[in-house]
Amino acid sequence: MMRNGLKLIAPLFGIALPVLLVDQFTKWLIQQNIPRHGQRVIIQGILNIRHDTNDGAAFGLMPGQSLLLVIISIIALGFIAYYYRQFRESLWMRIALSFLLGGALGNFIDRVRLGEVTDFIQCRLPGFWWPTFNVADIAVCIGAGLLMVYLFRHRGDYDEADQIEN
Repeated sequence: MMRNGLKLIAPLFGIALPVLLVDQFTKWLIQQNIPRHGQRVIIQGILNIRHDTNDGAAFGLMPGQSLLLVIISIIALGFIAYYYRQFRESLWMRIALSFLLGGALGNFIDRVRLGEVTDFIQCRLPGFWWPTFNVADIAVCIGAGLLMVYLFRHRGDYDEADQIEN
């Protein structure tokens, strides 16, 4: 019984916790060492470390809506916990949800503690600078990507279950 419990929560401690710790540590380093809107060029014209903040959602959407985004984050964390339990037989889903959890918690902590999220990775793609992001954002993208792959690969499973019920 204990072994099954450890197997179930291993992705949480193996993925979500390190994501959260690295996210918070890197944001702290930026806050301590680079003034707001200051930057350090890593690869000229391609990659900068830039201290930005965002009091809205991704890509600057919903600026000034920190309270609403905290509420949305709490709801999202509840969904992640619920689905983590529902997919206890799927390591793939537990890994995806663990990345989502680590990233969501990282940005949630910033919103509650600071009222905004610290972003610091700035990359240039052909023709434009991508909006500045952080480790939590990377984890959320990885988790969402894994979730999409899982749902795409198993889409027929759900169609068959729906047809059996009807």
